[in-house]
Amino acid sequence: MKDRKILLAVTGGIAAYKAAELARLFVKSGADVRVAMTKAACEFVGPLTFQALTGHPAACDLFDRAREAEMDHIALARFADVVVVAPASANIIAKAAHGIADDLVTTLLLAARSPVLFCPAMNSYMYAHPATTTNLATLRARANVVIMEPAAGELACGDVGPGRLPEPTAIVEATRRLLGPRDFLGRRVLVTAGPTREPIDPVRFLSNGSTGRMGFAVAAAAVGRGANVVLIHGPTHLSPPSGCDAVSVSTTKQMHDAVLARLDSVDAIIKAAAPTDYAPSKVPSSKIKKTGAALNLSLAENPDILLAIRAAKKKSLVVVGFAAETDHIVENARTKLDRKGLDLCVANQIGEEGSGFAGDTNRVTFIDAKGSEALPLLSKDDVAHRILDRVTALLKTKV
Repeated sequence: MKDRKILLAVTGGIAAYKAAELARLFVKSGADVRVAMTKAACEFVGPLTFQALTGHPAACDLFDRAREAEMDHIALARFADVVVVAPASANIIAKAAHGIADDLVTTLLLAARSPVLFCPAMNSYMYAHPATTTNLATLRARANVVIMEPAAGELACGDVGPGRLPEPTAIVEATRRLLGPRDFLGRRVLVTAGPTREPIDPVRFLSNGSTGRMGFAVAAAAVGRGANVVLIHGPTHLSPPSGCDAVSVSTTKQMHDAVLARLDSVDAIIKAAAPTDYAPSKVPSSKIKKTGAALNLSLAENPDILLAIRAAKKKSLVVVGFAAETDHIVENARTKLDRKGLDLCVANQIGEEGSGFAGDTNRVTFIDAKGSEALPLLSKDDVAHRILDRVTALLKTKV
């Protein structure tokens, strides 16, 4: 985020103390950070704290003549590449939803044309109140607004539930995504992620080593670039990225049905999941006990999701598949591209250090009708954006 301009709007709430750490992290990332505060926020954290962290005086008063001469509130709104409201109180959410501009922060929000990230933080009952729910829905409907879901846990008042301000590191990452291109606005993207599990008996299953990290990275990147994202994922310990419609499934058949049910409503499918290819032909209702003898399992092929997509898809749909291979990477991926009618196949070698399942990095090769492109070892977030760059170009050819 080097040299990007961030306007941090701090509103009243006990979580305002976390905004100081957030400002520090923004500055550490190389961003030019300015802070605007409501009067209520000043009751929790002093403006001098933010001045010391950012090197700029915090703006607190709409009618501060000295600041208005230096940088008026409209210019401050124009300054920002992104506005981050953290914490976003129920009051500021209500005012922003209805266009009320009665102090510096609300005036800035009304004047802002850059992306705005709201990070709600409040008592869980306040967060669940129908008024707050309606106001958040109003804000979500705006093209330049992203709502970051609050964390759940013990609140300052002693209640337990959703309403905690997300950790500053998570807000920084969400801001980083917002500062990327917004080339998927109005687009609908379906992403699959993770493994599937096929039960052998009520306590055992067949699966693989996929964790869902690559698919979750693609979903997060697509949300950050403005897409409406459906994430269909198998069992994983990961939390779905905020801003997407997450659908949890277990078996390959469930994933197959969930994908096909949404086929006509999306512009692109990025199938990063690693569904199990085979399932036991029969699953007993009771646990299989050890007998000392060999156990033979009869396996049947699961439905092939990509082949089903090829048979049913509309011509305008962009389909990206993944090929996790142990050898002959490019050859096997090209066979998959042709047989399953893919627009792009993303291949990687399982077992190579830094690549494949579980890790934070990946080394992939893109295969399409024109040839192949081998990428260096990258973070999975970077790979996700490289994939979306390709999808953007492919969507233009489908018009």
